[in-house]
Amino acid sequence: MSQPTGDLVGRTVTHRRYVPYSHAHYAGNLVDGAYSLAAFGDVATEMCIRTDGDEGLFASYSDVQFKAPVRAGDVIEIEARLVRAGTRSREMEFEVRVVGRGAPARSESAADVLDPPVVATTARGVVVVPPPAPVG
Repeated sequence: MSQPTGDLVGRTVTHRRYVPYSHAHYAGNLVDGAYSLAAFGDVATEMCIRTDGDEGLFASYSDVQFKAPVRAGDVIEIEARLVRAGTRSREMEFEVRVVGRGAPARSESAADVLDPPVVATTARGVVVVPPPAPVG
């Protein structure tokens, strides 16, 4: 793609998914923090496909913060926002928000929409993409 890198800053990619009970790792149906990091990788991959026509490779995470639990049965929203675009690097801010949560005290299948959502995990990350193809 021959898009100027400055035009990429500010773009977002958002995924939503249900957290299956098979991912519960700790008491209280807690999911490990790696679940959020894997979700960040998924939105970063889509961002790179959209901006560069390539999946890219994750180079680093920084400032990972686990702010609230993610539990099996949650519905989460994962967002990547492009904050810096270099020649071959893309820096993104990530956020996992819990937008729905099971309410087992009411019944086995009860759940609530959380308004406002609960911010569970945040991070910054850098991905690298191949150099642009030569023109002509």
